[in-house]
Amino acid sequence: MNVKLLIFLLIVPLPALAQGYAGLGSSAKGFDIPHTDYQFDFPADHGPHPNFRIEWWYVTANLTGDDGLEYGIQWTLFRSALKPFEQHGWQSPQIWMGHAAITAPDGHFFEERISRGGIGQAGVTAVPFDAWIDEWRLHGETINSVALTAAGANFAYDLSMQAQGPLVLHGNNGYSIKSAEGQASYYYSQPRYRIQGTLHLPDRDVTVMGEGWLDREWSSQPLAADQDGWDWFSLSFETGEKLMAFRLRGDSQNYTSATWIYADGSSLSLPDGSVTFTPENTNRVAGRDIPTTWQIRLSEKELDIQIKALTAEAWMGTRFEYWEGPVIVTGSHTGRGYLEMTGY
Repeated sequence: MNVKLLIFLLIVPLPALAQGYAGLGSSAKGFDIPHTDYQFDFPADHGPHPNFRIEWWYVTANLTGDDGLEYGIQWTLFRSALKPFEQHGWQSPQIWMGHAAITAPDGHFFEERISRGGIGQAGVTAVPFDAWIDEWRLHGETINSVALTAAGANFAYDLSMQAQGPLVLHGNNGYSIKSAEGQASYYYSQPRYRIQGTLHLPDRDVTVMGEGWLDREWSSQPLAADQDGWDWFSLSFETGEKLMAFRLRGDSQNYTSATWIYADGSSLSLPDGSVTFTPENTNRVAGRDIPTTWQIRLSEKELDIQIKALTAEAWMGTRFEYWEGPVIVTGSHTGRGYLEMTGY
């Protein structure tokens, strides 16, 4: 059997493939599930939670180069469990997958890595903080000050990240509901990193500076079975305010959630229906019609903005394919951010 196919089957058993995007709507039987009364414990919760089925450490960044151009980077480490516990060595039921990308005005470059847990090839420690797969690393004494590295066949980056504000808990103190049926995850972010470093592209090296955003999320069944994908936005406005908002697309209805983050780091959770998402223009990308221009409205904050992709070609042709790239914000608020779209 093809080794890559074997690993794919280990990550998502075949019966799960039709149950939500990437099997995330399949049964959580045997695994822990999120509860509303959970009290976060930092720095321990920056580390892994092996009794939950799925977890990720997700960095995106909007960067400006010394050439005056706009860039974006993505670095993600996913953990997926075959069984709800951890063991050392080859008996470990943990599968790790990494994604890294650079999006430039003239191209999109990405790479994927996969590893079995328990053998040192991939993992996360909370103190000191270290998340790695092969030579890709997000690491530092604490999560507030980290170095970020990744390299692919035709790109690489070396960046330093310094947190400029507090962590933000989404939903009800970090309990983030994903469907009308009540599927949920634990979800928090560090949305204020100052970033500087170097991007290595096929024809040039670029010194960059900008802003980064780290998302942390874990669950065992974060989607309902009929939810086939999502549209997720992390937006930073020139006022210093920020918005995290997502729309989960279901067969019968969509489900939305959002967090308004004030300039001082405090936040306001916004329930289902508060934000409206309207896709406007589409581009043909990887054989799919992808909405790369959006209108987003949030009447409570007098927000009426247009979101436009820096480049339409930011397709992640990984085992679970999706679109992910930097966006420009215009309208009642201006700024920039990141957009992820799955299930198209």
